[in-house]
Amino acid sequence: LSGRVYGRRWLVLLLFSLLGFAQGLVWNTWGPIQNSARLAFGFSGWDIALLVFWGPIGFAPCFFFMWLMDKKGLRVTVLLTSSLMVLGAGLRCVPVSDIEIRKKLIHGGQLLNGLAGPTVMNAAPFLSTTWFSPDERATATAIASLLNYLGSAAAFLVGPLVVPPPNGTALLLALSNTQHVKDRIEAVLYAEFGMVSLIFSAALAYFPSRPPFPPSVAAASQRLSYRRSFCRLLSNFRFLMIALAYAIPLGVFSGWSGVLDLILTPIHVSQVDAGWIGFWSIVGGCVVGIAMARFADFIRGMLKFILLLLLSGATLASTWFTLTCLTTVTHLPLTTATLYTSCILLGIFLNSSVPIFFELFVETVYPVPEGISCGVVTFLSNVFMGVLLFFLTFYHTEFSWFNWCLPGSCLLSLLLILCFRESYDRLYLDVVVSV
Repeated sequence: LSGRVYGRRWLVLLLFSLLGFAQGLVWNTWGPIQNSARLAFGFSGWDIALLVFWGPIGFAPCFFFMWLMDKKGLRVTVLLTSSLMVLGAGLRCVPVSDIEIRKKLIHGGQLLNGLAGPTVMNAAPFLSTTWFSPDERATATAIASLLNYLGSAAAFLVGPLVVPPPNGTALLLALSNTQHVKDRIEAVLYAEFGMVSLIFSAALAYFPSRPPFPPSVAAASQRLSYRRSFCRLLSNFRFLMIALAYAIPLGVFSGWSGVLDLILTPIHVSQVDAGWIGFWSIVGGCVVGIAMARFADFIRGMLKFILLLLLSGATLASTWFTLTCLTTVTHLPLTTATLYTSCILLGIFLNSSVPIFFELFVETVYPVPEGISCGVVTFLSNVFMGVLLFFLTFYHTEFSWFNWCLPGSCLLSLLLILCFRESYDRLYLDVVVSV
């Protein structure tokens, strides 16, 4: 029994990856330019935290999107998701003169974009199983899942480069300068709306649910029902272990990177430098993550070992960053070079673990559908992220507690992975039945 792959699988992967890229870009619009947004729209620290917080709040209907993907397939789910993104990006561009109404529209747009999160973050393993052969699955999962993070990275680059930062001078507080900052932010919002609309049009024109013939035995096999899948997941102790190992550090890191500018401002790091630090940390994670996934495709059965390496590195890098920020206590050198290096290494280790985790989830709980297993863990991740950002809305004057959450979460995840016993049920089916 052999599968068949189609060249169009790369087009499907490209469209889905671009959708994830756009969702990450729109979600992270405000964090990198929070100082400019305060000036132009009168946003408070609470507003900035809430704009990031709409991402995890958007995961509230996560289980509906999992059900939709399982019952109706990828096309219906992707079209619904992209239409929500178009509406959300459009709301942020409505030219209302009343600043309070405008702020509410921006918050509403961020919420609608957050509702797209469950699909762009959960569907990657489902897409790779549906369209790709077993020796390409991890690579396809990595590309589809990490492009969302690359979108967040692009926001760190685009925002600070297009939008001028406040510099504390009296001149900048003049009305004309405030209007200039606001106009540049408007330009970013319109550009993002145009990009999201273009991707939606492309998906509407061509985005099939599945290929004519499945590419592998696993893709063609019968999966558990929606209800049985949840029963299987909640009763599987091994799955719960790795779900927490993924959700805690990735949730903490997502919340931390979303307000990175806010965290680095007290230690006198400029908005532009914070943007570059965030950009390179995520880009490095995407590059290494795809390389690790390609390695996992070539040498199968090494997922746990790869995760142990990545989480060990993340624990060390996050500890270094946290101690560096406490320079008055530790007397470690607080320089741009040390901040860049520790943040970039942390981003590389944590972001590159995402596709490896996704593949391990699917292998561990097969034949639970990929969208359901990954949906549960990303929901958990956003719960942890949401709790952290909820506390941040109240305790946003001092950030040492936030920084200490990073090494603590990475160390806990490392210990859970050490105790985890791996299995490869889906890979076994493909190898044995195909032979």
